[in-house]
Amino acid sequence: MNASDRTPADLLSSALAADPSRPLVTFYDDATGERVELSVATFANWVAKTANLLQGDLGAGPGDRVALLLPAHWQTAVWLLACASVGVLADVDGNAAAADVVVSGPDSLQAARACKGERVALALRPLGGRFPQVPDGFVDYAVEAPSQGDRFVALAPVDPEEPALIVAGREFSGAEVVERAREEATGLGLTGPGSRILSGLPYDTWEGLNAGLYGPLAVGGSVVLCRHLQELDAEGLARRIESERVSVTRTGH
Repeated sequence: MNASDRTPADLLSSALAADPSRPLVTFYDDATGERVELSVATFANWVAKTANLLQGDLGAGPGDRVALLLPAHWQTAVWLLACASVGVLADVDGNAAAADVVVSGPDSLQAARACKGERVALALRPLGGRFPQVPDGFVDYAVEAPSQGDRFVALAPVDPEEPALIVAGREFSGAEVVERAREEATGLGLTGPGSRILSGLPYDTWEGLNAGLYGPLAVGGSVVLCRHLQELDAEGLARRIESERVSVTRTGH
C-alpha cells in the first residue's frame, strides 16, 4: 500500500489500483451456509454505490454521525468504507438518538427508531436479499443501493484528521485508523500482500474491526470474515482454513 494513504478510503483506492481482481473479503455465515467472495473491484463498487446513497439520497456529509447497528458482515465492511469515503463519522453500535443517519440490521430495528434522521435497514439475507416487507420508517438498503452510481466523488474533501470512527467508546481519525492498522499488522500475523486472515471476531471492538477489515486492507491482504463461527466444529474450521488458504486466524476462542 502507498505510504501517502491517510484514510481507509485511500487504502481501498490503492488496493484497487494494485490488483482489482484479487479477493478482499470472503464472508461466511455459518447459521445460513452463505458464502460470498468479493474481489477488490466488487467490494469497491459496493462502497461507491453505498457512498453515493449516503451522500446523495441520505444527504450526509463531513461532520455528520452515522450509527452502524450491524454485526460483522461484508455489508458492514462496505458501510465502514462508504462512511470513510464521504467523510462522516461511523459510530459502531452507537446511540441512534445521537446520529444523523442510522443503519440497522434486522435485530436492532427497535433501537434504530430512536434516530430522528434518515434510517436504513439491511436484511442481511443471503445474496443481498431484500426484506419481504420494508420495515416501517426505513429504506431497504438492498432496494436503494444497486441503482446508485458505480463511481463516487465526495462533494467535500475528506480531512484525515477529523473524527472518522467510534468503536467501544474510542474515537479515531481516519489517519489514526490507517496508522494503527499498519502498526498492528505484524501483531496480527499479517506479513504483507497476500496475507490472508480468518476472523470470527465481532465488529464491536477495535480488535474485531482491525482483524476483520482494516488490518488486511492496510497491508494488501484479505480476510475470511466469519459470522456465527460457533456453529462450525473444529474439523469444519480446519477444512475452511485449508480451502481458503488462510495464513492466520483470530477466532476469539
